Amino acid sequence: MTSLWPALKGSLAKVYKPCIRKNCPACARGDKHPAWLLSLSYQGRRSTMYVPGKLVPTIRKAVRNGRRIEQLLYRAGPQIIKNYRKNRADSSMAVPKS
Repeated sequence: MTSLWPALKGSLAKVYKPCIRKNCPACARGDKHPAWLLSLSYQGRRSTMYVPGKLVPTIRKAVRNGRRIEQLLYRAGPQIIKNYRKNRADSSMAVPKS
């Protein structure tokens, strides 16, 4: 299995925003600057964090790994029940020792 670290639950989005510099020629033309945002939910509250460009590949991998872990967890429940039923059925078919 591939490494599932780093991992996080959230989403990464590239947005375009005006900058804070006065007299920015790009903003004066109506162009906006690219920025990356990470959206997270914790205890029902949504928050957004700015992600520096150099960290984007790591955060992308973490989000992808988080989704993979979530899929594995969703599959684990039914698998646990199937294994339990199989083991219970196998043990009930065993010949009792005298």
